[in-house]
Amino acid sequence: MTLEVLKVAVVGHTNTGKTSLLRTLTRDVAFGEVSNRPATTRDVEAVMLMVDGEPAIELFDTPGLEDSSGLLERLDELRQRQGVDWTDAIGLFLESEKEQVGFGQEAKVLRRVIDCDVALYVIDARDRIHGKHKDELEILGRCARPILPVLNFVAAPDADPEAWRAHLARVNMHAVVAFDTVILDETSESRLYNKMATLLDGFAPTLGAVLADVTRRQEDLKHASAELIADLVIDVAAYRMVVPARESAELETALEDLREAVRGAEQTCVDRLIDLYRFRPGDYLSETLPIEEGRWGRDLFDPSALADFGITTGGAAASGALAGLAIDVVVGGMTLGAAALTGAAIGALTGAIGSRGRQVLDLLRGYSELRANTATLELLTRRELALCRALQRRGHASQERLRLADRDAQEDLAGVIDEVKKAVGTARLHPEWSRLERGGLGAMDSDRQELRRNLAKALRGALGA
Repeated sequence: MTLEVLKVAVVGHTNTGKTSLLRTLTRDVAFGEVSNRPATTRDVEAVMLMVDGEPAIELFDTPGLEDSSGLLERLDELRQRQGVDWTDAIGLFLESEKEQVGFGQEAKVLRRVIDCDVALYVIDARDRIHGKHKDELEILGRCARPILPVLNFVAAPDADPEAWRAHLARVNMHAVVAFDTVILDETSESRLYNKMATLLDGFAPTLGAVLADVTRRQEDLKHASAELIADLVIDVAAYRMVVPARESAELETALEDLREAVRGAEQTCVDRLIDLYRFRPGDYLSETLPIEEGRWGRDLFDPSALADFGITTGGAAASGALAGLAIDVVVGGMTLGAAALTGAAIGALTGAIGSRGRQVLDLLRGYSELRANTATLELLTRRELALCRALQRRGHASQERLRLADRDAQEDLAGVIDEVKKAVGTARLHPEWSRLERGGLGAMDSDRQELRRNLAKALRGALGA
């Protein structure tokens, strides 16, 4: 179905955040120029919002109304001189180049408002109410177009949105919406479009389609984010490095290589998340991945891993001997485990050669496996989830570097972390699943894909309803 395109003029006093609103609605950090300097936008710029490839809403960014008081006097004088009403006076003003002298920028704004179906009047809620605001509202209200005031920067500590609502009510503007272009909540866009729908019955199908698209995009973002984090967890959990157990120099080098590999994997995930939410890499303050108490876990074998090695015979004696050996070799390179490897345990090891016997033989020959420990994997998960929540709240007009909020780092994720630990236990048994060393070949494994789906489902629950 072809939608009727809704034309929207974004207007207001200079430097109230008109371009910022458009950046956030379009998810385009490059639209226009956002600055704290006044009168940044000098000409009208336009952008089209699409729904399923169809044009839906055309948004026009306009210059600031710099001399609304002078313009109001000019229009009033023209109205009385010609004996016409306010709306006709605005029409005569726009037809006469002589009348526009000194008000060229304001003429661009009025021409655009009259040409559109609705105007969004952007207000900086931190500003005190002055005569210029009253004059702007007076002029816009005479354009014979619906006007929807948008309170911007309402999250700022010095904002006073209630004072603005009271003032707007006095000039008969009761449909008002708060939309902070720097700090968003998930319902901001929906509230804006719903308020527009109350003023524009004829565009109900268009606005309904846009609202549905906003919801769909939010869900798609959360799903894609969860899949990226799930891939990171599996890649890091499955990654291992094998080094001689007694070569301390090689061990230290390998430990640093492992740290760098995990840091690199996290940074890749961060970059992809930032791109997914359509921000820029420079928007994020990157930090070195903390390692809990400077320690990284080594081989985390346990008796349940023996089945994956194909060790199904020998009973408790074989399982206990082999498990003890793995732990001994990893933590100290001791020979006690090797001395205990006799009889049934040797037979069990022989049976393991067909699957992951190489991994076990490396350990028996005096090598250690290095892996990221569970605490580090939990830390990775928590950091990426916190980043996603911060990106969800970040308006595309924000000029501050992104920092993770304390409440995100402290959020109760017990249920999610339990699922992460289960996934980690499975991934550790499959080093071939890690893409950190194998160029992504492991990602095609059907069992890995199933684990990724299940883990992403749990992670998705931590990103909001």
